[in-house]
Amino acid sequence: MPTFTTAPTALIVHAHPEPLSFSTAQMHTAAEALREAGYRVDVLDLYADAWTPVLARAQFAPVEGPFKPQAEQVRAVEEGTLDATVRDHLDRLLAADLLVLSFPLWWFSLPAVLKGWVDRVFVMGGVFGGRHGLFADAALAGKRAMLLFTTGGSAESFRPGGAFGPMEDFLFHIHRGMLEFVGYRVLDPVITYGPARMTERERAAALDAVGEAVGRRAADLRAPLPRPA
Repeated sequence: MPTFTTAPTALIVHAHPEPLSFSTAQMHTAAEALREAGYRVDVLDLYADAWTPVLARAQFAPVEGPFKPQAEQVRAVEEGTLDATVRDHLDRLLAADLLVLSFPLWWFSLPAVLKGWVDRVFVMGGVFGGRHGLFADAALAGKRAMLLFTTGGSAESFRPGGAFGPMEDFLFHIHRGMLEFVGYRVLDPVITYGPARMTERERAAALDAVGEAVGRRAADLRAPLPRPA
């Protein structure tokens, strides 16, 4: 468990096309809870920023022969030719003690724009591979990450025996294959199930619950290590 001598930083990467959505309100609630817990909060709103999610050859220096994206990422990191926006996002990622991915669960996964952010910003040679290893040896080892998302289905539908099956099954490829892969310790997700079918009062209560859940996780991370007996 880390201790901080200065205010820790949380990077929230948000992916929802509607500024007035519950998902966006949930993101703002989480951001405020983190600020109240003493975090500096940095927000990347991918839709508002018109983020380009496609990893393409034209984003790298010219190369002869087949285009190998990860090899070109390593070369761009080593030569200092990484796309300027990607470099900015990578620097903000590396500076953050906590990463929060905020999104609606679409097709049981990340929205395409957020997956494309991972494709482009989890740069080989920058966060894993090259001079970095994988998992505990990757560049983001010692940092934390958390998913903050909404669903269309009910909580019951995402349980064992439910219509969709256990939520953990759908999150494994994100938790293990993206976040733990680059070194993060993954915290329990904060999930709001089926906000589209809630009343206004229920949505307000759900946002309060989000703030409390995020605040508890933030407080746990900032708690000092116990002294040896």
